[in-house]
Amino acid sequence: MAYDIDPELAAALAAMPKGPNGAMLDFSDIPALRARMEAAGAQLPAPAPDPRVKIETLGIPREDGTALDVVMFHPGGIDRPRPSLLYFHAGGQVLGSAHDRTSHAYAATMALRLDIVLAVVDYRLAPETRAPGAAEDGYLAFTHLTEHATEHRIAPDRIGLAGASGGGAPATATALMLRDRGDRRPRLLSLNYPMLDDRNETPSSHEIVDLGIYDRRENTYAWAAVLGDRAGAPDVHPYSAPGRATDVTGLPDTFIAVAQYDVFRDENIDFARRLIAAGVPVDLHLYAHAYHAWDIFAPNSALARTFEQTWYDYLRRHLHG
Repeated sequence: MAYDIDPELAAALAAMPKGPNGAMLDFSDIPALRARMEAAGAQLPAPAPDPRVKIETLGIPREDGTALDVVMFHPGGIDRPRPSLLYFHAGGQVLGSAHDRTSHAYAATMALRLDIVLAVVDYRLAPETRAPGAAEDGYLAFTHLTEHATEHRIAPDRIGLAGASGGGAPATATALMLRDRGDRRPRLLSLNYPMLDDRNETPSSHEIVDLGIYDRRENTYAWAAVLGDRAGAPDVHPYSAPGRATDVTGLPDTFIAVAQYDVFRDENIDFARRLIAAGVPVDLHLYAHAYHAWDIFAPNSALARTFEQTWYDYLRRHLHG
């Protein structure tokens, strides 16, 4: 199909390196893709740490004896309790890390501008850990922060959940787990173009096939890694693919942003519709002429700045208000 993309975003897309498959990323071989990304990242200069932000890594024990890392960004030190946002990074649930040095500047800036403790979950990736392993990591991290809020200088009743792209799945599943298990309710659920549904049945999942950002092919490969032979099966649990949830009552106030030319567009709109029908307050934002993760790939564009202001204003109101 023809894509009527915003000129600034189109220029950024044209400048992105593409592989032989016409896409930025080749999800058909995840170990090889990780190796290429690690090698490329090693060539980038390490961003200078911001002295205004204290960074520490929590090692939270899992039942199997391993530890879950949560990287904490404290703005202005730990002088007083602040709201917190438990953040799940992007990467199709198969890529990325809370220890990625190039993302630390982004996290530090977010913590400073919002005056919050940003807690980035180093959740387990697929295919080594199938779903709902990443969501169980999110549940462990959230309950740890609420139980040890005083120690971490966090306001326990002002902890939100946020996820971008692939991180939207474990973030949303964590919210479902917290509701079902009777734990403290998150302050909010913030989802930027989230990956929610493994079925790939919506119109947008069939339309977005050749943009080269994150298309139907990449999404199919990623869900196959996350779910194995369960992908597309009728009995996938919402903790593994939260777009499957039929009961979304009791979820926290939710922010959802998605682009017009995004494979996730229609599943995100459908999820927002079901939340609204269940009485959950929802801020839904659909950005015309944009593609998946436009704010990351074209951060200086007018559309990215507009989105960031809207998103940050929402987070400030709900975390500090």
